[in-house]
Amino acid sequence: MTTERIHSLDALRAIMMLLGIVLHSAETYSVGVDLLWPKDPHSTSYFFTYLTSVIHIFRMPIFFLLSGFFAAMLYYDRSPAAMISQRFKRILLPFIVFLLILHPIIYHSYDFMIKSFGLDNFPNVLFRWLPNITYHLWFLYYLIIITSVAVLIASFLKSTKKVKSFILNSFNRLFQRQLGFILILSVILFFLLVWMWDYWAPTPLVFVPDVKVMVFYCVFYFFGWVLYKAKDKINLFMNYDWAFVIIAFITYTIKFIYSDQIDDVIYGALNTIIGWFFIFGIIGLFLRYFNGPSKFRRYLSDSSYWVYLIHLPFTLIVPALIVNWSIPTGLKFIIVMTGTTVICYATYHFLVRGTFISKFLNGRTYK
Repeated sequence: MTTERIHSLDALRAIMMLLGIVLHSAETYSVGVDLLWPKDPHSTSYFFTYLTSVIHIFRMPIFFLLSGFFAAMLYYDRSPAAMISQRFKRILLPFIVFLLILHPIIYHSYDFMIKSFGLDNFPNVLFRWLPNITYHLWFLYYLIIITSVAVLIASFLKSTKKVKSFILNSFNRLFQRQLGFILILSVILFFLLVWMWDYWAPTPLVFVPDVKVMVFYCVFYFFGWVLYKAKDKINLFMNYDWAFVIIAFITYTIKFIYSDQIDDVIYGALNTIIGWFFIFGIIGLFLRYFNGPSKFRRYLSDSSYWVYLIHLPFTLIVPALIVNWSIPTGLKFIIVMTGTTVICYATYHFLVRGTFISKFLNGRTYK
């Protein structure tokens, strides 16, 4: 039986994609040394350090969780062959095409930003015609690998009904005791962080897969995959949604303020618990408030892939253009975020939505 469209999760996936604009607009104005992202020499604020770090802790995990959920929907509602074909067309091909197209654009935008900021000593590399990193498309790259692993595991488990039944029954029992489930999931992530010896999974940009990071995000992907099989209990996310999000925000804020006084191991452990609180709470809130059809949210969902793919160069160019403006840091951030958003949506509406590009990315065009 085909699952009906889950509007709330569609909206959640779109918002997580669009948060990339907020995240990358804020990076330029965050405090701290970052060898990957230049900082505005005149305008930085700890608020944007907080903003980027708090988004980072739940955005990609929710991405991978939803990817696992929707991949399982294709796998079981249609067929494994249909799922593989769809992922080939919607993930692998866009990754290759847009990486090649965006590589020179991002490189020269980045170079323009460094020169505009007067960062002569900032590390940069000579231009190469073929990209040597995946940029912000690393998510698609790892999604391709993890999806391949998931198909192999699902194919293997087809003949092991007892194992499948055990996994699903265990998930169902644990899901009804969410605090205990979050504790178990946090322990799993904590040991993975100890293995990586990091506070959270780093952003892997190189083409050689980072096995530790891949395993880290596999936890969320497979959680989403099994969640699809237990979708009749998905509304349980709403049991403590507001409480989880509020607790996560308060705890994360306290941790951020007193980060210098917290032991590294405790810091990492807190991140795992906070991360799962955010995930359970945010999913619950979207199920509660966005569980119905909406033309506006559908438009956001349809456009989010294009916006995710092309937004990065503009979050580099716009800050470079306004670097010498004598205005508050917050206003600069708003200009970058708003300018990037307007450009992305103007190009989507007039150049993508009714063209072959929309067919390539979303499988259909719109009037």
